[in-house]
Amino acid sequence: MNLRRKTKTTDQVAGFLDQGTSLTGELEFTGTLRIDGNFHGSISTNDCLIIGEHATVHADVKAGEVEVHGQVFGSIVCTQRLEISPTGRVRGDVETPVLVIEPGATMDGKARMAAEKPEEKQEVIEESTDAERF
Repeated sequence: MNLRRKTKTTDQVAGFLDQGTSLTGELEFTGTLRIDGNFHGSISTNDCLIIGEHATVHADVKAGEVEVHGQVFGSIVCTQRLEISPTGRVRGDVETPVLVIEPGATMDGKARMAAEKPEEKQEVIEESTDAERF
């Protein structure tokens, strides 16, 4: 049984920022977006972001799924899955329930793979603190 997921094909991509293109700002989208150019700013979606091999992204990313085949400088928060391919480079902290780092990929930062939300964790800490006082 092969558990490896295939990467998104260009047939499924709803938007595309091609190689040689530069964009700065706040990017929000639905569907699947592929970036092969340069992007600076912030990216937010509940869907899928694909960072192509030629892409350089300087951004904080919040997404459902992210595939990194190029370079990302900034934090990445995924609600479903983060995959870094052999050509992928991530310099920044990541948070995701599923993290796939393929051989050859690099990641320089902290990884958090907690299933619970930070608010839930805070409540648990406060409850245990109160119990310790008695």
